[in-house]
Parts: sequence; C-alpha cells; structure tokens
Amino acid sequence: MRIVRHVAPDTRQALRGIRERLGAEAVILASRRTADGVEVTAAVDLDASALEAAAPVEPLRALETPDPLWPPAAAADLAGEERAPRAIPSVTAPDHVSGELKNLRRMLETQLEQLAWSDRARRAPVHAEVLRELTEMGVSQELAERLIRQLPPEVDLEQARRFALTGISQYLLVKDPCWLEQGGRVALIGATGVGKTLSLAKLAVRWVLRHGAQDLALIAADTVRMGAQEQLQALGQLLGAAVYVPESFTALPALIGQLPRYRLVLIDTPGASVRDPQLAAHLTVLANSASQLESALVLPANTQAGALEEAVRRFAPANSGCCLLTKLDEAASLGGALSLLIRARLPVAYVSGGQRVPEDLSPARALELVSMAVRLAKANGATADEDLLRRRFGKVAHADT
Repeated sequence: MRIVRHVAPDTRQALRGIRERLGAEAVILASRRTADGVEVTAAVDLDASALEAAAPVEPLRALETPDPLWPPAAAADLAGEERAPRAIPSVTAPDHVSGELKNLRRMLETQLEQLAWSDRARRAPVHAEVLRELTEMGVSQELAERLIRQLPPEVDLEQARRFALTGISQYLLVKDPCWLEQGGRVALIGATGVGKTLSLAKLAVRWVLRHGAQDLALIAADTVRMGAQEQLQALGQLLGAAVYVPESFTALPALIGQLPRYRLVLIDTPGASVRDPQLAAHLTVLANSASQLESALVLPANTQAGALEEAVRRFAPANSGCCLLTKLDEAASLGGALSLLIRARLPVAYVSGGQRVPEDLSPARALELVSMAVRLAKANGATADEDLLRRRFGKVAHADT
C-alpha cells in the first residue's frame, strides 16, 4: 500500500492532485485544513502485478564459495546452476480487508462531502439557502445547480429567490395548442389511470359549449379497459356528438381518414403499463399517423419524478407534441415534475386538478405552475436536512474540474 499526503489551496484541487498521483482507486484516509489550504492523506492498494512491474525479480546467481555460516542445504541451493526461480506468491487483499477499505472510503467521502457543503454554505450563504429552498420544492439537482450558476453577483436572498423561480418559469415550455379554437385530431396517450378519458371529456365539453356538437367526433380506441368504450359512447350521447369505434388499433389511421368533416376529433387510446409488450406497436401506429393527428402525453402530477421520467421515455416513440399535466389536486410536490418537463423539453398544454367537468381544466401557465410548486412545499412542510443537501451538492470527491 502506498500512502501520500497532498496539500492544495482548496479541497477540489487537493482531490485532483491525489487522483493524478495515485489514480482513481485511491482511498481518502484523512483531510484537514492547514495554513497552506487543505491537506489530504490518501492511499492506494498495490496488487501483485503492480509490484512486479515496479520491481522485476532477477534470477539468483550461483555463489563461487558458499558462506560457511549458512546451513549446507541452503548453500547447496544457492550453488546450484540454472535453478528455476521460486514462484512469487500473489499479493491480494483478503475479502474482508477489501470490504473494510470500501467502507472506510465511503465514510471518508461522506466526510469530504459534508466538508465541501459546509464550506460552500460559509462562502456563499445566499446560494446555499436558495439550494435548500429549491430542494424543498422538489427541484432536481441538475436544474438547481444551473440556476445557482446564473445568479448575478452580490445578490441578496430575496432577489436570488425571485431570480431562481423566474428562471424555472422561463425554462418551462408551455404551448397553446388551439384545439378549442381551431380544432384538430388529438390522441391522448399515457399509462393506465393517468386521467386520459377524463381529460378528453373536459376538452369535449369545452368544445361543445363554444361551438356545438356537430363538428365534434370522439373515437373510442381503448379496447383494453373494461367499459372504456361504453363510457365514451355515453359521453357522446350526452353531448350529442358522434362516437366511432375502430375494429382494431391498427385501423385507427384509416378511420381518421374517413372523418374529414369534423373540425375536432378526440381519440381515447388504450391505457398501458410502460412495460406492456403491446405498447410499442400502438406507439408505432401513432408515429406513422403523425401527418393525420397529434399525440398529447398525459402525465399525473401526483407521481414521483422517476416514474414520470420512465413514462416520458417509454412513450417517446409517439413523438408527442405536448403534454397534459393532471391530478394537480393530489400532488404533494411539483418541483420534480417541472424539472423533468424542463429536461425533456416537453411543452405543457393543459393542466387539470380535479374531477369537475369541464371546470377543472385550464391552459398551462408557467409562472402559475412554479407558484403552485412553492405553495405545495410550504403547505406540506417540506424540509431538506443537511444530510440530503450534502449528498446533492457536496459531491466533490470525484470532481474532475
């Protein structure tokens, strides 16, 4: 094992120097502040191949006169000619030692992360407080760091807070699809239970209240959920709108081509798990019909950001032009969903927060969504403890710059 100490002006440069001297497998043993900056002590485990490369073993040469103080057998061994060199045992650490070294490394990296976060909070308390508030809102680490990097110098906390929230609203894309004014062919897609049929009903009622039912057609393409087609037929009967049922999902493009006289055609598609084997075939049909219709992805705001991210990825082949954010009334946090939409660059067309038809549906407004994220965080008493902040914003152990 090789142990070195490295002194640098700050922690980041010290860790970079350790990596350059010992490589990526180095284990941080200790760190402390000195008058010259930060001193980091690290070690690396040298295996047998490294030892052999550093100090190659030469074969023993025979002695002309054996040492009389050595035992005769040992002298005979040394005096033997062209004797094969003795095998060098491999130098490998036992499993329990390797496990202890890994645990030690994790512990020390945790300490370094805490040191880095504490140092950051001391040097830039306004930045640290804004990071804390963004974390409490559920904003992703990536977006929070991007906003902090763009803060103007010498900014106070209130200005920094407004700047960050305004930045989120500017990054968030919204779209006015003009469906309720100009019409179109719209297929609502998404996983099971996200609110596709309810959102379709709200759009249909809004259209009828503005334009009447004669130019509206509904397509019940959901053949999976029990009662889905009957539910849409009941809606059509209530509104006085035409309802069509395709023979199969693959027949959907042909059916749409037969409905040119309708200004607005709303399509209820099958709800499916993101791992449903039939999902890919359905999305292919929608993608191939892009010239005839627009796909809108329905995402529930009360779902964790990881599940939303997977849904966006799985439904990406349909090339959705926008999304509808539903179940806002059931969401405990909104920052994660907004962070995902910003990263995916997926515009929000409508938001929905309730069961009332058609009242609980409105066009998306970026500032309103950000304000709602702030209100939810305060209403639910969201907190970000030091351990969470350290894990998110104190990871300097593997920094390359």
